[in-house]
Amino acid sequence: MDINFNKNEDFNKLQVSDLKRKLLKVYKGGGEKRIEKLHAKGKLTARERIEYLLDSDEKSIEIGAFAGHGMYEEHGGCPSGGVIVKIGYIRGRQCIVVANDATVKAGAWFPITGKKNLRAQEISIENKLPIIYLVDSAGVYLPMQDEIFPDKEHFGRIFRNNAVMSSMGITQISAVMGSCVAGGAYLPIMSDEAIIVDKTASIFLAGSYLVKAAIGESIDNETLGGATTHSEISGVTDYKAKDDKDALDKIKNIVSKIGESSKTGFNRIEASIPTEKPEEIYGILPKLRTDQYDMKEIIKRLVDNSEFEEYKEGYGKTIICAYARIDGWAVGIVANQRKVVKNAKKEMQFGGVIYSDSADKATRFIANCNQKKIPLVFLQDVTGFMVGSKSEHGGIIKDGAKMVNAVSNSVVPKFTVVIGNSYGAGNYAMCGKAYDPRLIFAWPSARLAVMGGSQAAKVLLQIETATLKKKGEEISEEKEQEILKTIEDRYDSQTSPYYAAARIWTDAIIDPLNTRTWLSMGIEAANNAPIKKQFNLGVIQT
Repeated sequence: MDINFNKNEDFNKLQVSDLKRKLLKVYKGGGEKRIEKLHAKGKLTARERIEYLLDSDEKSIEIGAFAGHGMYEEHGGCPSGGVIVKIGYIRGRQCIVVANDATVKAGAWFPITGKKNLRAQEISIENKLPIIYLVDSAGVYLPMQDEIFPDKEHFGRIFRNNAVMSSMGITQISAVMGSCVAGGAYLPIMSDEAIIVDKTASIFLAGSYLVKAAIGESIDNETLGGATTHSEISGVTDYKAKDDKDALDKIKNIVSKIGESSKTGFNRIEASIPTEKPEEIYGILPKLRTDQYDMKEIIKRLVDNSEFEEYKEGYGKTIICAYARIDGWAVGIVANQRKVVKNAKKEMQFGGVIYSDSADKATRFIANCNQKKIPLVFLQDVTGFMVGSKSEHGGIIKDGAKMVNAVSNSVVPKFTVVIGNSYGAGNYAMCGKAYDPRLIFAWPSARLAVMGGSQAAKVLLQIETATLKKKGEEISEEKEQEILKTIEDRYDSQTSPYYAAARIWTDAIIDPLNTRTWLSMGIEAANNAPIKKQFNLGVIQT
């Protein structure tokens, strides 16, 4: 191994250590004191509930752990968006679990909480996964009610989805394990079955104080909407549990009896581990996002037996298209090649840039995978499409549009791994969030933006200095550098993978060594949802 490999390895391992350190802080939710308060009431935390519910000998993946990261600081923060979402196994059945974190503002809903819940339902709908809601929430966070209440993708959309999911035959089970108030009371009751925990849980449209204010009735919360009331008088809930674990055991028993659904039939054989060491990814991936590396070496450390069959190997070399297997599943890989290559005319092509021939190749490959019912995996490290007169005259926009069209109309499930850069229209063509990947997740090395930092900073600098000059201000070279530094710092923070994950532009930031698990579990989930549409590119420019 050369010195650059060692430097890269040290840097990337530090990045992963930083990721794990941040996650440990996130896992504490609202902090130790609030966790202790929950325990004193005989309640488990959201994470403890999920851990008890999921099969201990199976893998799980967490969606949106960094939701709300660095946001709402003026309101005390919102770790994980105040709700924990995991895909795992209950009695061997793959499910998605959504649990309110009562240590974060009593489980109140921030805007990002609503977005994260909707993402969980989207995953359930797309993959026909049973969904379990562990409810413990004080309802909408009132200081921000205008940002979560009335719009299409706000709080109310969740109940609309409950109804639609029920009509689709997707199993929904709710356990009310704490507060469940106002509009939020509809979620568990719109589920197929609802469980309520005695003494610690309650459901009502209005609590005792509001009832007193509204109609003058004096009543305590337990009598108004406790477990006995709803299990024996109103009939709102289906089961009464003595404590958290009893409620979770009831969910396990219900899930264990769900019948098998029809499968899509994606090809899978016995899994094999890569023959090339996956941990070498740390040394291959460069420290600087502008440096070159061979994406094929990354692919070898992700796929079974480190084997793949490359499609049109000698054509369109800045995109790699290949058939491979990941944990036994057949996949079609579309990956940006990050090293400088030569085309058939001996012309140099920049790594990470999509040229016309690369877009043309990828479009055809995506169509082939759709015809063969092979899931697609996109490995992003893209700076965009090639610019300049030669590219424009050659029809780069037309060829890029074909690729975007193919990605948009693809009916096989798509999965996106943001390895490095994810800039501009390259993000779109390589199946960014707007193009409905079943899962999209990033490595700590990822960067998401409309363009690269240095280019963007220079453009913004020109705009800002021109504005200041119009106001009659003199801009010295020193002042210009100061402005540039401010712009670069701001832009750099906005391109961080943590900034993207906080807003759920990606589902997670993961250790590269966990990539195979995420992809395998994602394809297994997708295999529950038979494909009913035909692949059709529609009208495209030829």
